[in-house]
Amino acid sequence: MQFSQKRNQQSGCSAVKFYTPPKLHTGKDWYVDFYAFDPASGTMRRKKFKLNNIPNKRDRRVYASDLMSRIFEELQAGWNPWIQAASGATYSTLQDACEAYEAYLSKLLQEDLLREKTCKGYRSYLNIMLEWNASQPRPKNYIYQVDHTFCVRFLDWIWLDKGLSSTTRDNYLNWLKHFAKFLLEKQYVSTDITAGISSLGKKKSRKNRSIIAKADMARLKEFAEKNNRHFLLACYILYYCFIRPKEMSYIQLKHISVKRGTIFIPDYSSKNRKDGTVTLPDKVLKLMMELDIFRYPDSYYLFSDKMRPGSGQRSNKIFTDYWTHYVRKNLHFPPNYKFYSLKDTGITDLIKANTDLLSVRNQARHHSLLMTDLYTPHDIEEANEAIRHHSSEF
Repeated sequence: MQFSQKRNQQSGCSAVKFYTPPKLHTGKDWYVDFYAFDPASGTMRRKKFKLNNIPNKRDRRVYASDLMSRIFEELQAGWNPWIQAASGATYSTLQDACEAYEAYLSKLLQEDLLREKTCKGYRSYLNIMLEWNASQPRPKNYIYQVDHTFCVRFLDWIWLDKGLSSTTRDNYLNWLKHFAKFLLEKQYVSTDITAGISSLGKKKSRKNRSIIAKADMARLKEFAEKNNRHFLLACYILYYCFIRPKEMSYIQLKHISVKRGTIFIPDYSSKNRKDGTVTLPDKVLKLMMELDIFRYPDSYYLFSDKMRPGSGQRSNKIFTDYWTHYVRKNLHFPPNYKFYSLKDTGITDLIKANTDLLSVRNQARHHSLLMTDLYTPHDIEEANEAIRHHSSEF
């Protein structure tokens, strides 16, 4: 008899939790039996292993002792013979299902259906869940044991035991819902194991990003003008165009239309995976002209080595590293001043300049209003004149 598991399409029955210890019966018929809960019938059913085929009674006892020990160990670990019988094959371990999920994530990433950052986060959540499970007095070994109660206890551990924020707890819940959807689609489970688990809701407090004070913005401009005007251009694009650092790292000169005063954001770099066009204010375009960036080939990236135009695409870390090692160090900015704070500051300042909220929303791309049903080509998008001529003291 063998109790090994292989991945299959068994139904996940979270109610399967009951069994009796195996027992040896002697007499005319020798056998070992035990009872286990059958989810199909909702009753305890007896499982029986006959031993009469072993001639010697002493050998029967030795074999029975070993058999009962192995059965009891497997029952404690979560094995259930009726799930195996119902599915027609051995059922999946938790490890098997998680390996399949990781392969699924890799495929989504490969097909550009999942952002690299999201994929990395999901894998981290998965590993933390497995570590937590392994630390429990009786870890779950089979995928059918991963049920609603399992999810609730894991989330309580994240939020209550570890003392992490409600936002972090909700992030884990969002991942669990993705994991649960995979398990359901691949028939590892028969129901949504996260059904009925609600988000706690976003905190009303602001994120750990601050609006940069006007005086500090002036100091930043003076520092960048003197030490690195290409970094100043990056600051301008974040502040005036609201283009995220990662999106900036993918901007090529061909994406910039001087005639129309726009910058095109291709879908492969956009956070929402959609093409977008934002207005290029006169002030930003003027700095581009002064830096003579348009003398380079159209295929060049706007920010390559040393944040200058070049043929190689570089990580957005070039911006944050410069901010950390040079800007914050020399200007003594507080830790809550992030490079990304320029985007929040820019949006706030634009609203204060009495720009209509719809224009601000479109420029920041907070909603999917960038593409029409006809998939309008980016080269005929028009600039917003109010934003194009917007300028502050920065």
